[in-house]
Amino acid sequence: MGTHKVNLAVIIKNTSNDEEFLLIKQTPPPKFDDPEYDSYQDSDLWDLPSTQLTPLGSPLSQQISVEAGDSSLLEKLDFLNQFDLKLALDQVLSQVGFGTASEVKWKFLKYVEEPEFGPGIPVKTMYLVGKLGPHDGKLKDSCKWMSTKGCINMLIEVKPHNDRIGPLIVIGFLNDSMQSASLQISPTLRYQEYPPGVKLIPMGSRTAKPFHTTNLAVFFPGTSYDGCDSDSFVTCGDALIVDPGCKYTLHKELEQIIAALPRKLIVFVTHHHHDHVDGLSIVQKCKSDAVLLAHESTMRRIRKDDWSLDYVPVLGSEEICIGGQRLRLISAPGHTDGHMSLLHVSTHSLIVGDHCVGQGSALLDITSGGNMSEYFRTTYKFMELSPHVLIPMHGRVNMWPKHMLCGYLKNRRNRESTILKAIEGGGKTLFDIVAYTYADVDRSLWLPAASNVRLHVDHLAQKDKLPKDFSIENFNSSLAEFAGNVAKI
Repeated sequence: MGTHKVNLAVIIKNTSNDEEFLLIKQTPPPKFDDPEYDSYQDSDLWDLPSTQLTPLGSPLSQQISVEAGDSSLLEKLDFLNQFDLKLALDQVLSQVGFGTASEVKWKFLKYVEEPEFGPGIPVKTMYLVGKLGPHDGKLKDSCKWMSTKGCINMLIEVKPHNDRIGPLIVIGFLNDSMQSASLQISPTLRYQEYPPGVKLIPMGSRTAKPFHTTNLAVFFPGTSYDGCDSDSFVTCGDALIVDPGCKYTLHKELEQIIAALPRKLIVFVTHHHHDHVDGLSIVQKCKSDAVLLAHESTMRRIRKDDWSLDYVPVLGSEEICIGGQRLRLISAPGHTDGHMSLLHVSTHSLIVGDHCVGQGSALLDITSGGNMSEYFRTTYKFMELSPHVLIPMHGRVNMWPKHMLCGYLKNRRNRESTILKAIEGGGKTLFDIVAYTYADVDRSLWLPAASNVRLHVDHLAQKDKLPKDFSIENFNSSLAEFAGNVAKI
């Protein structure tokens, strides 16, 4: 139990209407106490009531009787019984305004283990279902009854700023009711489908710590669509994959995924880094007529060994059609000069490449046109899009996109403020500024952090915020000696 976080999600069905279940409005992250950032608000998110399970304190503790939905769940039910289920269910019912859990007939519906998104441990979720109604208590204002049809309509007819449906109810219940093609993958891999139609497979890659995987995104509606208007779409296909960047040892697993997809395959890469393109050679081996979409700056940096076939150059604003579903390419420079993102229009979910990561902040690649000013502009562009979900290529899906993006802006501005203090305090060289700015950071990370410092200094210079006595020429002349100074520490 110590190697996994275990959650309980509860589907409370209405005793008066078996088609309805209870959703609770999710608590958003804390505000920033800053007028600019707090003006960007994510829309309301509705999901199943849930809580984290805690180990059973004593074998004699009062427990709740739970029936296994089918025999395949008996082993998992034994695992569930190691936790204080009564405490967890009472916590869940108090969230919605109902009484205690003892008199409810509970059924164990499903067990879901999260894929290896990292860097934290995967989350296990146990789903229970039970029936309650108005006679069991007064429903809180933060809760409402919803039907499967109502939730699905909200998921497939998404509009910016509208209320959203969260991942627990989708992964644990609704995906089984929706028409979505199954994905054939190796049993050593796990994937998550959220939002509906967006399948994410974290695969081991040559990425930077603390991550060890790159998310392969797969769009496979399972329907062939012949209504592609060449004037409206830059290309059309029956399936799409994004950023096949797994390492060599997983190429066999990638080949299995690619071989199971339809012949009309589209491939999109957000940028050229090896942890996003290392599997391209397998794609062209399996599907020699696959169509690759990439920015020209990205293609110039992709090795011929990885992709030697033709490609379609894109700049952003183009649209593609995958099995009747519309996706929009979006220019997103900052991380690199050719960096791009992808908007799944029907779910209004945004694949952001390496602009954001699931934990911490993203590094900008100064050797490939990384630019702090463009990074800020792209961040604001994303916030104006009001995506319902942010999908980074490293780490988990983020359910609070505007809050995450504002956090990135705040972090960058705080970093620039610290850099200015370093300069105002007498810092003149790259080493001086990095040593001050990252004094509390492991020095093994100073070399990659130095690139961001250089880009911040460039951004401050463009904004005319550097002190008059600070010499950019002297600063730039100090770059060559930086690595040597770090090594001497």
